[in-house]
Amino acid sequence: MNLDRKAAWSVPTRGWLAAILVLAGLAIASAPAGAASFQPLEIATKNGVQVFSVEMATTEQEKQTGLMYRKELADGKGMLFDFNPEQEVSMWMKNTYVPLDMIFIRADGRILRIAENTEPLSTKIISSQGPARAVLEVVAGTAQKYGIRPGDRVAHPLFGSK
Repeated sequence: MNLDRKAAWSVPTRGWLAAILVLAGLAIASAPAGAASFQPLEIATKNGVQVFSVEMATTEQEKQTGLMYRKELADGKGMLFDFNPEQEVSMWMKNTYVPLDMIFIRADGRILRIAENTEPLSTKIISSQGPARAVLEVVAGTAQKYGIRPGDRVAHPLFGSK
């Protein structure tokens, strides 16, 4: 019997390859849109240090999409938008279902302003009201819950710390 090795190996190889591609596709499809790796971020308040796990929005596409279309955001999670260089920043809540606190942060890591409990799905412009390097979006009520105030310091590599 003359067995063609190439033919014998090609069928199982194709089957395994197909299975791997299907599994990879399922893993990608189950990830949240725009999902990125999470990084720690700390805010030092009068009540102590609060630690958050944040997704980074650094590309134009990530900054435009942000937390749009998400139906929930867990306490302690958020998204950090990098607007380097420091500049006047404007945000909105278009296509964003979760009410947020937007924390505008200067290049030195100090909180400039907090827009609390922003209105879901609104196209109203929310301004930093001064130059900001970044914006941290967290679930509404976070600033009040942890006593986060303008002037508090944020520790993250974006600000040359941690």
